[in-house]
Amino acid sequence: MKGYEMSDTVTRLAQTQAAIARAARDFEREPDSVTLIAVSKTMPADAILPVLEAGQRVFGENYVQEAKAKWPGLKERFPDAQVHMIGPLQSNKAREAVELFDAIHSLDRESLAKELAREIGRSGKAPTLFVQVNTGDEPQKGGVSPSEIDAFLESCRVHHGLVIEGLMCIPPAEDPPSPHFALLAKIASKHGLRGLSMGMSADYEAAIQLGATHVRVGSAIFGARG
Repeated sequence: MKGYEMSDTVTRLAQTQAAIARAARDFEREPDSVTLIAVSKTMPADAILPVLEAGQRVFGENYVQEAKAKWPGLKERFPDAQVHMIGPLQSNKAREAVELFDAIHSLDRESLAKELAREIGRSGKAPTLFVQVNTGDEPQKGGVSPSEIDAFLESCRVHHGLVIEGLMCIPPAEDPPSPHFALLAKIASKHGLRGLSMGMSADYEAAIQLGATHVRVGSAIFGARG
């Protein structure tokens, strides 16, 4: 990655961090109550390195194989870095996911809950778990329907023994995001869940207003993907 591009990335990171802090204060929240997940999917290790060197420690990836190729080496240099799985996760990748990721934001079906529980029990590693909610009931998108979330959370906890930290959503692209963020917050509150993974580059300030604890920001930091 060229020097000026690295410099631009670090500048955008600082701008994003400042905007998150400002939004938190605007809504009478502490800035450190919001975790920035820098979405590094499709970015090579040399593009991530300057962001790590600038102090960012939480990153998001969409694919197990891609994360497996670049993050073990980066974590050797930055052992306090955290990598969060934010994309769809196949049940047959549960073992690798538990090994690789510090958090998984896309738990959304019984088969995956079963495999994650098995691997957590086998390995002793326990990534932070978020259940993905399909707040728009979009058939092409992963996530549990709001009408089924109560039963799914109970199954995760009671049948599979999983500790659920919070909920995640990706609102429909054509909808105003705030009603979806509000719905996610309402469901989380009902179930005593603290974590709200919601908000991306275009709408994270609205998510912070409605209680986001984790915002997933990629293009605002790394620029548009090719």
